[in-house]
Amino acid sequence: MSIRTTSKARHDDVTTVQGSSAAAPAPGTSAKAAAGMAALAAIGPATWGTTYVTTTELLPPDRPLLAAALRALPAGLILLALTRRLPSGDWWWKAGVLGLLNFGAFFPLLFFGAYHLPGGVASTVSAIMPLLVAGFGIGVLKVRPTRRTLLAGLVGVAGVALLVLRGSATVDLAGIVAMLTATTLMALAVVLSKRWGRPEGVSLLALTGWQLTAGGLVLAPVALTAEGLPDHFTGDNIAGYAYLGIIGTALAYALWFRGIERLPASSVAFLGLTNPVVATLAGLLLLGQTLTPWQLGGLVLVIGSVVLGQNRRRARRA
Repeated sequence: MSIRTTSKARHDDVTTVQGSSAAAPAPGTSAKAAAGMAALAAIGPATWGTTYVTTTELLPPDRPLLAAALRALPAGLILLALTRRLPSGDWWWKAGVLGLLNFGAFFPLLFFGAYHLPGGVASTVSAIMPLLVAGFGIGVLKVRPTRRTLLAGLVGVAGVALLVLRGSATVDLAGIVAMLTATTLMALAVVLSKRWGRPEGVSLLALTGWQLTAGGLVLAPVALTAEGLPDHFTGDNIAGYAYLGIIGTALAYALWFRGIERLPASSVAFLGLTNPVVATLAGLLLLGQTLTPWQLGGLVLVIGSVVLGQNRRRARRA
C-alpha cells in the first residue's frame, strides 16, 4: 500500500481536523478501512517495543544519546536522499518544531527517564499519552474528548501498570519529570501533526525525513560531546543500529505519521500502548521472562483500552 495520498485525501484530513467531525475518520472511510489504517499505524509503537531488547542485546553499553542520534540522523538523511525534497516556506520551522518534539528533545528525555526509573515505572508514566492528547486536542484541534476516550485512557494506564510494575519499583523524581516531559512533548507532536497536516505534493516519507534530520542534527553534537564514539563497532552493534534506524525509526515513524494523518488523534494515541505490550512479549520470548496472573490481567486491560480507544463511528460521506 502506498503511503502517498491524493490532494483531495489530504484536504479531507484537514477538514476533519478543523470541522465538527474531527473525532471521526476522513469522510467516506469505512470502519474496516479505519481498522486497517490503525493496524498499520500500530506497527510503529509495536516496533518501538523491541527497542529495549535490541539496545541491551546488540548495542554498546552506556551510550543512549549516541543510540538516539544514530537512530534519527542517518535515517533522516537516507529519506532525504530518496525523496529529494526539502521543506519550503513555513515548513522549515514546522519541520524543525516537530523534529525537536518527536526526536531532538523526546529521545534524550526518554533515555534519561529510562536510566533513572525502572522500566515499569517509565512505561506507566508514558501510558498517560492518550489523556494528554485528549487535553491538547481541546485547545489545538477544538475537539472535546468523549467519556469513552477518557475511560479508555484510564483503563490503559491501569493495564500498563499491572503489566510492567513490580512491587520493588522505586521512584526517582528527576526520572519522573523527564518521562512526564517526554510524554507531553510526544502528545503535543501528535496534535500539532494532526493540525498542520502536510504540504501539498509532499510524501509522508519526505515529511518523515525532514523531522528525523532536524532532530538528528540536534542530537548528534550533544551525543558526540557527552558520550563520544566507542573504540570500535562490532557486527552486532551495526546490526542493532541498522535495525533501529531503518525498521524502528524510518519505517515505524512513517507508518505512525500516516496514522496521525488518516485517523483521529485520540485513536492514534491509544495505539502507542502497544509499545509496552510488545516490550513485555519480547522479554518473554527472547529473554526467558515469565508473566504473572496480574500481568496477564494487565495485558488484557491494555488490549481492551486500545480497542475501546478507537473511534468506530462511520463518518458521513462527502
